[in-house]
Amino acid sequence: MAAFLQWRKFVFFDKDVVKDPSDNGNNFVIPSGISACDSGRGHIVLGDMDGKIWLLMRSLQLTSFQAYKLRVTHLYQLKQHSILVSVGQDEHGINPLVKVWNLDKRDSGNPLCTRIFPAIPGNKPTEVSCLGVHENLNFMAIGFTDGSVVLTKGDITRDRHSKTLTLHEGTSPITGLAFRQVAKVTHLFVATLEKVYCYTLSNKEYPKIELDTHGCALRCSSLSDPSQDSQFIVAGDECVYLYQPDERGPCFAFDGNKLLAHWHRGYLFLLIRDAKSPNKTGFGSRESSPSEKQILTIYDLDNKFIAYSASFDDVIDVVAEWGSFYILTRDGKMFVLQEKDTQTKLEMLFKKNLFVMAINLAKSQHLDSDGLSEIFRQYGDHLYLKGDHDGAIQQYIRTIGKLEPSYVIRKFLDAQRIHNLTAYLQALHRQSLANADHTTLLLNCYTKLKDSSKLEEFIKSSESEVHFDVEIAIKVLRQAGYHSHALFLAEKHMHHEWYLKIQLEDLKNYQEGLRYIGRLPFEQAESNMKRYGKTLMHHVPEGTTCVLKGLCTNYQPSSDSDNSCHANSEEFIPVFANNPRELKAFLEHMIEVDQRSSQGVYDTLLELRLQDWAHEQDQEVLQGEAVSLLRSDHTVFDKALVLCQMHNFKEGVLYLYEKGKLYQQIMHYHMQNEEYGKVVEACKRYGDQECCLWEQALGYFARKEEDCKAYISEVLQHIDQNNLMPPLLVVQTLAHNSTATLSVIKDYLINKLQRESQQIEEDERKIRQYREETAHLRSEIQEIKTSAKIFQKTKCNMCNSPLELPSVHFLCSHSFHQHCFESYAESEAECPTCTPENRKVMDMLRAQDQKRDLHDHFNRQLRSSNDGFSVVADYFGRGVFNKLTLVTDPPGSKTAGSLEANLQRDLLIHTKRT
Repeated sequence: MAAFLQWRKFVFFDKDVVKDPSDNGNNFVIPSGISACDSGRGHIVLGDMDGKIWLLMRSLQLTSFQAYKLRVTHLYQLKQHSILVSVGQDEHGINPLVKVWNLDKRDSGNPLCTRIFPAIPGNKPTEVSCLGVHENLNFMAIGFTDGSVVLTKGDITRDRHSKTLTLHEGTSPITGLAFRQVAKVTHLFVATLEKVYCYTLSNKEYPKIELDTHGCALRCSSLSDPSQDSQFIVAGDECVYLYQPDERGPCFAFDGNKLLAHWHRGYLFLLIRDAKSPNKTGFGSRESSPSEKQILTIYDLDNKFIAYSASFDDVIDVVAEWGSFYILTRDGKMFVLQEKDTQTKLEMLFKKNLFVMAINLAKSQHLDSDGLSEIFRQYGDHLYLKGDHDGAIQQYIRTIGKLEPSYVIRKFLDAQRIHNLTAYLQALHRQSLANADHTTLLLNCYTKLKDSSKLEEFIKSSESEVHFDVEIAIKVLRQAGYHSHALFLAEKHMHHEWYLKIQLEDLKNYQEGLRYIGRLPFEQAESNMKRYGKTLMHHVPEGTTCVLKGLCTNYQPSSDSDNSCHANSEEFIPVFANNPRELKAFLEHMIEVDQRSSQGVYDTLLELRLQDWAHEQDQEVLQGEAVSLLRSDHTVFDKALVLCQMHNFKEGVLYLYEKGKLYQQIMHYHMQNEEYGKVVEACKRYGDQECCLWEQALGYFARKEEDCKAYISEVLQHIDQNNLMPPLLVVQTLAHNSTATLSVIKDYLINKLQRESQQIEEDERKIRQYREETAHLRSEIQEIKTSAKIFQKTKCNMCNSPLELPSVHFLCSHSFHQHCFESYAESEAECPTCTPENRKVMDMLRAQDQKRDLHDHFNRQLRSSNDGFSVVADYFGRGVFNKLTLVTDPPGSKTAGSLEANLQRDLLIHTKRT
């Protein structure tokens, strides 16, 4: 029970007397003798004792029509339809009539009356005490003074579509009726002087529940709106009760003799007789003494305050229309109560520091979030000034999202108020409105308070409850020394770089860091190994090498066994800068697993093996390893050669020289190392490819002051056998050697001179032979020119049959049948038998003529030949160095031309025979 004395009283309404705009601003006067009132659909309805119904429009224009012959007793204006239901009398006596009016339709200028029926329960005349109509026009209830209630079900506007029944019977007069519709369930509340009932009309049996054993006076009941759950309000003299369809609800101790109870727009209106005024006499009497004073009080049941209270003289009724409340009094006046706007009401509450009430009021008035936030801020400021920091921070928390957080944070930066600041920052994070600075501040608060439980609760919230910048949180925890908490966050939210920073840089836990990298996805594992590889290799060399082997071959993180990738092994070579042993194992693993490893892998491995060869004792095995790598197809010649030269790896250098066909370099290498036998061996091995090697070897030995006679003799022997150098050049070369005596080249010179003598003899013999042949040819030519040729052939040289005329004879002594000659000869001027040989000779002559200007060919042949003089002599003989000129007979001499052609053919034939 809420005590009336505890409720604060405000003036949230402005009272004015309604003025008549058509009467120079004088007070508006309502008709006299008003017996019933209601409002809705944009007008106020008045019924008087003369049977008229008045309609008051917003412009204060009054119209009326005669509804009854005697008087109007009750009016009910529906809010959703232009239907007005009235009860009145057309005859003297107890004979009430119910009339239903359609205000939108007209009949002779008056509203159309759609239905008339007598209001008599059980055929006995009884006065009507109250009236109620359902907004869906399917129910109408009429209460009587004899305690009965008549229910009309169906279309209340027509006789044919409705039926009437007596719903309730009793001995106590009916004082109030109200329909309640929630979803599809319809209830009818019935109030009498003694009890309160509820009927369920959506059930065919109309079950009844008795809600209370005390009732109320006439007009002292009403139905609240949905904000109060559509409860039935009963105003007794001591209390005001609210009822649900099945039970009694809250009770308010509003004392006083109640004359009227209404519910309008969330407010409860109670009209109470002034205690100084005489009591009202008789049930249902609406007459009051001229001096009666009444107090109208407006209650806000939600926020529990009195919104307005004022004294009036003899109030007829209170109605709500056009956004205001109107109070009709029997002296003909009409007062209007205009509610102050929400902001004005809030300011009145602020002045009295009634912030809780202001908040409740703002919520009930559906103030926007910005307005509510401002109230919370002012309330927080008020509590802060009073020293109630705990209460203030709760109000500031309610401003989150509207009020700038820095406004609140600045107030609570004092160390003594750190727990308040922590609460605010927590709320800020819960609403996901915290920035990086807020997260930093909150974590610093936790660390200063040393509240590990709160800190763990904050960072170990579920994924959907994370309302902070994880990276910032990790930074702050790391700086504060809460490494385990920072590690938890980093691992949970997959901030791999932060996890590794803490493990490797702060905790120096290299083994755990390496294990963590091995569980990462490929891209993260690769990038972090490049970043921390050197550090890990320094502290955990074997484990790091193992991880790198997997990363560069067939990496499968422990969290994903399906997908595999591999990194470029060459990119990780710098990681092994100070660990050559691990690097060698890593590279050997790579080329074993993947023969197509990058070139840098093979080059680095070769360098490592050469280093080992240069510094280790067991050089034979290491030499074999290095050479085997050189013999593979994966080394680059230039790089490998440089490496072998840097490490003075003889076998590798010589192998690469031979592989690159650098035979002179091989010999020079042996020369530099004064390996005389190797020099000669190189000449023997590669002299066929490069003849100059023997010449260079001779020059090398000739420059040596020590005794090299044996090697010089061997070189000279080979030069002599293959005629590689002129003797004069040999003598000149050896003349520079002080140890080389004549005995060294004695045999060479003797052999050379003997061969030269033999060659001279052979050349002289050939000269004599060529002279004899030339003389013989000239004699034959002369004979042909001066003597007749006798042809004595008896057989054809083509078919080998005896010759018969006609026949064809050639100077070459070949004869043919004419038909054989014509069948086989390609030309009339050439012998078919000699033509192939003659053609070869002519082709040779033409080829020699074409090659006369081929100087490049001559130079190449001259350089590559062992005997350059023979090459030159050959080209002289072929006429390369002179212009060939053929002298023929004049064009007009056919005989001479034919003779010359024949002589040439004879010469060719003779040359062939020779």
